[in-house]
Amino acid sequence: MDRISARLEFDSHRESSRRYGDYSFWLEDSGDPLLPRPGLQRSEDVDVAILGAGYTGLWTAYYLLRANPGLKVALVEGEIAGYGASGRNGGWCSPRFPVSAGAMTRRWGAEAAREVLVALQAAVEQIRDVSERESIDTCFRPAGTLTVARGAHQLAPLHHAYRAYERLGLANRYHFLSQEQVAERVRITDVHGGLFTADGASIHPGRLVRGLARAVERLGGQIYEQTPVSEFRSGRQASLITQAGEVRASKAVVLAGEAYLSRLPGMRRALLPVYSLISLTEPLSRAQWDKIGWHQGENLASMRNTVVYLTRTPDGRVLFGSRGAPYSFGSKIQDASDRHPETLALIQRSLLEWFPALEGIRFTHGWGGPVGMPMDWAPAVRFDAESRIAFAGGYTGQGVSTANLSGQMIAGMITGRRTGFESLPFAQRRSPRWIPEPLRWLTVRYMQRGYERIDIAAEAGRSRPLDASLIEFLGKH
Repeated sequence: MDRISARLEFDSHRESSRRYGDYSFWLEDSGDPLLPRPGLQRSEDVDVAILGAGYTGLWTAYYLLRANPGLKVALVEGEIAGYGASGRNGGWCSPRFPVSAGAMTRRWGAEAAREVLVALQAAVEQIRDVSERESIDTCFRPAGTLTVARGAHQLAPLHHAYRAYERLGLANRYHFLSQEQVAERVRITDVHGGLFTADGASIHPGRLVRGLARAVERLGGQIYEQTPVSEFRSGRQASLITQAGEVRASKAVVLAGEAYLSRLPGMRRALLPVYSLISLTEPLSRAQWDKIGWHQGENLASMRNTVVYLTRTPDGRVLFGSRGAPYSFGSKIQDASDRHPETLALIQRSLLEWFPALEGIRFTHGWGGPVGMPMDWAPAVRFDAESRIAFAGGYTGQGVSTANLSGQMIAGMITGRRTGFESLPFAQRRSPRWIPEPLRWLTVRYMQRGYERIDIAAEAGRSRPLDASLIEFLGKH
């Protein structure tokens, strides 16, 4: 390579590193230079071809290779490992599921609902165990989760949530806290009670996904980056199609691209790309932490319909996440939606409403990205031996532990090895397809605005909107 070519390659790598680090604080702080791995150069034959090098794809590859060292596994990633939700999330590693415990019980029965929650807590422990085994510094902090009722109107739903766990025989893992007991842990305004579980943890998601990619490579897996997949084929010619060639799979093609799968032919109505945005403060001083408490670092949430989630980062910042940019017609995914100014401003105001003592705090980072939402909110994990196509996704923002569990399940389905998760209600299921445009855009935007109106009315002490029942009905189907 001559000097000019070498310099151009260096500049290209430097630009890629800077660009990917800008997508989230977690990627910027991952301790990894984020230099893209080589892309696919020509067609290739493998045993298993995986679309996507996020948590789902990497965990699937990891468990396949751990149990079958001779297997040839290739992951094909359009950007870099961790580019999507795996490198941009709120840092929760909890047994929460997109469908609530009560809704799961109504939909699938109490035994199945309990199995899901127990399996997800086991996945949390798996993530910790693998991180230790593979020397991945994930900053795993098993501080549990505290959900608060901010406002008297959130107290009844919080009691309903506790009773749902009680009916599943899990009451011993959840503790209802009074206003005073919550204040002993963290000082949040307008709190009327809380529900705490020691289950779950917080992590550094960027370090987990980047470290997991290295672990997959150590086990013999091949990761091709900056190689977008344009389509996939099923059957005896199962393969992933790219501009550089095909990755043909003799055993299985795994679709693990989550929200980004909506860009593929045949998958455009499988998942809805819904944005979630995050704002991050500068590191707090000791005096600031003393004012708000939160010294144990529990994951924080409320019973608001428009979900909010808070994390104390390993370097002492406050992360506040909530809804994202409005849904775009045609399920369009674009970088501009990652930093929707109005939403980020609202998130920052919300944080100061929770913690007025932080007035004047500087916000250093804001980012977001799309998560995959199925029509019925429930994830799906399936493999069809005849078509050779496997799919896992639809986590609706609850994907850290669910992706680990999905990876274990898919690896078992492909190789015929029992995992103990075969009876879970989201195994071998298929969600209904989203309605076509323009009805999809009209319905989703109506729901987004509707839930916001319900929250605003409740927080102002006003009656529920007349169409609240319709909004809630649409949100459950």
